[in-house]
Amino acid sequence: MLPSNIANYASFFLLIISIILLIVGSKAQLNSTFYDNTCPNASSIVRGVIQQALQSDVRIGASLIRLHFHDCFVNGCDGSILLDNSANIQSEKDGAPNTNSTRGFNVVDNIKTALENSCPGIVSCADILALAAEASVSLQGGPSWTVLLGRRDSLTANQTGANSSIPTPFESLTNITAKFTAVGLNTNDLVALSGAHTFGRAQCRLFSSRLYNFSGTGNPDPTLNSSYLTTLQQICPQSGSGFNVANLDPTTPDTFDNNYFTNLQNNRGLLQSDQELFSTSGAPTISIVNTFSSNQTAFFQSFAQSMINMGNISPLTGSNGEIRSDCKKVNGS
Repeated sequence: MLPSNIANYASFFLLIISIILLIVGSKAQLNSTFYDNTCPNASSIVRGVIQQALQSDVRIGASLIRLHFHDCFVNGCDGSILLDNSANIQSEKDGAPNTNSTRGFNVVDNIKTALENSCPGIVSCADILALAAEASVSLQGGPSWTVLLGRRDSLTANQTGANSSIPTPFESLTNITAKFTAVGLNTNDLVALSGAHTFGRAQCRLFSSRLYNFSGTGNPDPTLNSSYLTTLQQICPQSGSGFNVANLDPTTPDTFDNNYFTNLQNNRGLLQSDQELFSTSGAPTISIVNTFSSNQTAFFQSFAQSMINMGNISPLTGSNGEIRSDCKKVNGS
């Protein structure tokens, strides 16, 4: 009996090792040195184009990080958000969270052109979004991090997924948490990544219900600071088009810092989904908001790690997908 038991244990042990290697391998498919030999200047090229874009559009950093976020939450970080409509593709750009809202596609195209001129056919559009997110944050005062690379580009888009998987400004904290959990991100990731709203703008239509008719009550959201409410009502009149914009961070609107979290403590979160992090009774997010508000270093460290975590959502690697030559369309189309 002993030899067969030993054989069984040995087989079981080898199975466990194989599973561990498979898990580790899937995590290790992305790495920071992926382009070191094939396009060593990739990161600096991306950074240079964004620096130039910031000269005429101070919002562009926030817009670019949002593209990466909205890309990763739909079928993983595969550049699918960049694809235009075609005979075979319903563009994610026309999904409810993106239409008339996402921007910066021209800068992505400029980055792609610069990379193709330097090292044609090498750097994926999905990796451009990851590199652009890091450059955008660090150029506007935020942390730097080592971007893991090696993603490939999707051959299709998922507009239905864009409509259902991307967190929206109108959802409860419970729903938003569930959407983060669905892609393997936890509560700390949720709060840290929400801190990207420390810069950029939002259209009135995304929060005007808080100003006039919150949850059908006919009254403003009671969690809104009264003087902040007055300011926002001036920016967003009730009869307005809904496309005026307000600063996501009213204190330092174009700097990446931790003031977003202090704003939440003072009931000055712009979006419902922002303020809920602090104003939802008993929520586990409250203590994290307090930590990040009092300790910018802790926020920066968590944000960098959460960006890496988000960038690891279901990438296409190896021979899956392709390296698009034009981020807006599949090769050969």
